[in-house]
Amino acid sequence: MEEYRNGKIERILGIYTKLINGYLVVKSEEARRYKVNERTIQRDIDDIRNFFETEAEHSGFINSVNYDYMKKGYHLEQIQKAQMTNGQVLALCKILLDSRAFTKKEMQDMLDRLIACCVPKSNQKLVADLVGNEAFHYVAPRHGISFMDLMWQMTRFPRFTA
Repeated sequence: MEEYRNGKIERILGIYTKLINGYLVVKSEEARRYKVNERTIQRDIDDIRNFFETEAEHSGFINSVNYDYMKKGYHLEQIQKAQMTNGQVLALCKILLDSRAFTKKEMQDMLDRLIACCVPKSNQKLVADLVGNEAFHYVAPRHGISFMDLMWQMTRFPRFTA
């Protein structure tokens, strides 16, 4: 068994590395390894949990440190990549705008929802401002037909084969 004496930072990074690499973290084993008590390891795990919560806003990854009662230890669960990058959302918005396939109301609704759902709150205003000018000057198709409803209806009809 390795001994560590470099303090809190190395201990937390060691536990973090084990979690990231898919290992089970058992409090009693870590307490012996780092020569601290189990409450200290619990505080370290809580610090890692707090870091993951804060980092989720920036990275889009939702990580969760969960206790497995059967294995009697902690493991990392990556739930999902929640959000897209600012550049990805901006690219999708530009593609939508260039398609000129939707009414102005439909287009604005899709852009607003795309930004609200896929961009971290801290960057939403920035992305909305970048898209805003193009959305303001968006020229909808002359036919004025709600393409989304029509597209939905067309996909529901059975296909005929010859």
